[in-house]
Amino acid sequence: MELVTTRYGQIRGRKKEGCYTYFGIPYAQPPVGELRWKEPQPLKPWEGVLDAGKFPDRAWQFTQEAPQEGQGINYAREFYSNPSFMPPMNEDCLYLNIWRPLTGEKLPVAFWIHGGALINGFGSELEFDGDAFARKGVILVTINYRLGAFGFLNTPEIMEEMGGHAGNFGSLDQVAALKWVYENIEAFGGDPNRITIFGQSAGAMSVQTLISSPLAKGMVAGAIMQSAGGYQAGILRDRSVEEGLDIGQEFQRISGAKNLCEMRALTPEKIMELAGQMMGYCFQKGYNLPFMPVIDGYLLEKGYNKVVEDGDTPDIPYMIGSCGNDLGCTPDMTGHSQLYYGCINWSLKNAEKGRNPAYVYFFDRKLLGDQSGAFHSAELWYVFKTLDRSWRPKSPADYELAERINGYWANFVKTGNPNGPELPYWKPCSWDSHHVQLLDIEK
Repeated sequence: MELVTTRYGQIRGRKKEGCYTYFGIPYAQPPVGELRWKEPQPLKPWEGVLDAGKFPDRAWQFTQEAPQEGQGINYAREFYSNPSFMPPMNEDCLYLNIWRPLTGEKLPVAFWIHGGALINGFGSELEFDGDAFARKGVILVTINYRLGAFGFLNTPEIMEEMGGHAGNFGSLDQVAALKWVYENIEAFGGDPNRITIFGQSAGAMSVQTLISSPLAKGMVAGAIMQSAGGYQAGILRDRSVEEGLDIGQEFQRISGAKNLCEMRALTPEKIMELAGQMMGYCFQKGYNLPFMPVIDGYLLEKGYNKVVEDGDTPDIPYMIGSCGNDLGCTPDMTGHSQLYYGCINWSLKNAEKGRNPAYVYFFDRKLLGDQSGAFHSAELWYVFKTLDRSWRPKSPADYELAERINGYWANFVKTGNPNGPELPYWKPCSWDSHHVQLLDIEK
């Protein structure tokens, strides 16, 4: 199975003990030169066999050398400390990775979108791996997409080139990657009608963007949102075209470029320098994130809450949750944040619309090694069962929790229901129970 024939050509992967791997598969043309700040262009077929034995370069991003905002967590140490998992940065970044079981056809597919505030991250980070999912009969796909100013810049010229639509290039990359998987995953033994999209933080925001967008319609069978998204959650905000243009025009002003042609001539290093300068401007303006999707009538036709209220999200199974010490979330008297309640709101609103309620979780394992607690992103080691890659001390109970969480996620991808043999029963969050599944070690 190492050799696979897709619509665009043949791909040679690698065989591991528990799965086949195919790394660095292109899903669109490189967004460089004249294609910088343009919608992802369809891939051109290649001749010969593509050797998919190496992770692709990551999108241009900040270097993660210093602690990031929130809870004192040093994400550089947490997830970006191993040079073996830090590929170079490159504008040529529209690639995906696939892990598939050694046997099986019509397999369910888990499509992962990484987090990082839409300015950092990549699909081959230290904590991501598809081995555990493959052993449970699930294909894992991870993707890279354009970030920051490369992925979400808007100027009048950009919008004119886009036919009046916004420069939601990073989100459009995600749509293009999803479409590639939908059209080609059968060649890897996958079922295009069983694709569950999932992501954490900005990845969860991206999941909610995709299920809110007409561009992804018909390609998603289930969705998992981890530590972002929800309904009236207070963390996922709408961005208008006017806000997007305000940021983009200030970016162009400080760049000194007179037009889009001159902006395309800027080096990637200069764009990153300018993006860093924009952080203070966006903070002063009260913008949630410096670069994020814009509601433009094309990618997004209406605001995130409005889509839910109108019942325009897909009627599919959902899983949604948060962590005990999540980013930027102040607990109330019960110890829960607005994000926690936004997850419950999502489920109850679905039920109100006559749909099945969601499966809601609360990850509250206080990780060992410091006082960070159940911090934002902490559950990733457990979802992917990659605890041994973490610098933190672990107990036997941590490995049991990782097996339980990975089992819940794999079952959800397979059936739309996290429950399965030898797992504690997980009730959906309904109007009757408001049930939230606690994910923690057993005390």
